[in-house]
Amino acid sequence: MSNEVSRRSALRALVAGGVVAGAVAHSLSSPPTAAALPNSRFRVDLHAHYLPPQYRDALNATGYTAKSLVPLPSWSVGEAIEFMDAHAIAAQVISISDPGVTFLSGADAAAMARHCNDFAADLVESEPTRFGAFGVLPLPDVVASIAELRYALDDRAMDGIVLLSSYAGIYLGDPRFEPVMAELNARSAFVFVHPAEVAPDNRPELPFPAFYQEYPFETTRAATVLMASGTLDRYPNIRFSLAHAGGCLPFLSGRLRAPRAAIPAAPDVSVFASDTALASFHYDTSLSDSPAAMRSVVEVAPVEKMLFGTDWPFSSLVYRAATTDDPAPGLGEVFDTEQRYRIERLNALEQLPRLAGALG
Repeated sequence: MSNEVSRRSALRALVAGGVVAGAVAHSLSSPPTAAALPNSRFRVDLHAHYLPPQYRDALNATGYTAKSLVPLPSWSVGEAIEFMDAHAIAAQVISISDPGVTFLSGADAAAMARHCNDFAADLVESEPTRFGAFGVLPLPDVVASIAELRYALDDRAMDGIVLLSSYAGIYLGDPRFEPVMAELNARSAFVFVHPAEVAPDNRPELPFPAFYQEYPFETTRAATVLMASGTLDRYPNIRFSLAHAGGCLPFLSGRLRAPRAAIPAAPDVSVFASDTALASFHYDTSLSDSPAAMRSVVEVAPVEKMLFGTDWPFSSLVYRAATTDDPAPGLGEVFDTEQRYRIERLNALEQLPRLAGALG
């Protein structure tokens, strides 16, 4: 199979695989019995993306889209609202996906971050009950990122910040990002951690797009460094949310809890991982609502730490091809209705007070 398999082709495979996996899971355990979820819009989607026209044009102009083999999906405010209405979603909290603004540098990256943040903040002001937004930063430029962080959170009152798992090979938790973490901690910021694409020369050559496996691995690496570096200990006010059910983090939790004597290189500032550290993260359900993934998460974190996400519009093919209005049908295999309502609405509103006030 050619390396030039598009994201859309891969998503078709995801759809087909999901049907089979869902049937197997259903045969192993029956869904909990409970009253039906609300028919009206009630969900809050904390993993959704937007593509402002100027941002899309810049990605295409630099050739990034062609190099990454990830075609850009269609996005508009109208399409977003149509998707929400079709899937009982009250509001989406939108963010810029990978590559953020890393395809630019210097002043160009800072200017694009400002443009995206203004676009999103303006949208929230015009549609306060349908949208929230996470600000994007021009990392790895720390000075410019602190300025943009202050603008996004203090001046535009955005709901939080989106960070990629790594920037130019530097992972979150690296000492070079310490000033940014201090600023986020001072504001008790909600931080959505989204995986970054690993550079082609730093990953194995596989016959399918890198996002299939490397995205979850990237999230795992970032979370592990955040724990091992002591970042979670030094900045306990930051509320980190990990995309795609934390990647492989729940599955690897036993290995990460290994005794310190077994890890001579583990830093002294923090245990490599602990039950407390693992449970401090939030975990979203985007493209990860399978019973296997969800049961792994509940082994390391309470239901109150789980957040509903769709990864729309990059996951648009999955939901358009589905035969149900439920964008996360696997949740019903693991959680009862009360738990699902918490995951799909209440947990998000507890973390995002502006949106909670807007929705009432």
